Amino acid sequence: MASYRLTEDAKADLIRIYQRGLREFGEGQADDYYEAFFDRFELLAERPLSYPAVDDIRVGYRRSVCGSDSIYYQVRGETVEIMAIIGQQDLEGWL
Repeated sequence: MASYRLTEDAKADLIRIYQRGLREFGEGQADDYYEAFFDRFELLAERPLSYPAVDDIRVGYRRSVCGSDSIYYQVRGETVEIMAIIGQQDLEGWL
């Protein structure tokens, strides 16, 4: 397995995270953090079952922590579908 897909919600999450990082930490750190997500997405595509299931949050989801945010994803056949990228402070609203 070596492919992943971001949902529209996950794409919106990335934009929100980047904009927050830009405001709070500057362009260099925001860029580095943003790029770290794509490195993690590649890793998830290569080894999707390496991270724990979180059925107590959403059935069929797995979670990988990246920095201060969590990537929630599902394995769908040969593709990892990135469902959302949520910080702990935002989790309550997502549930």
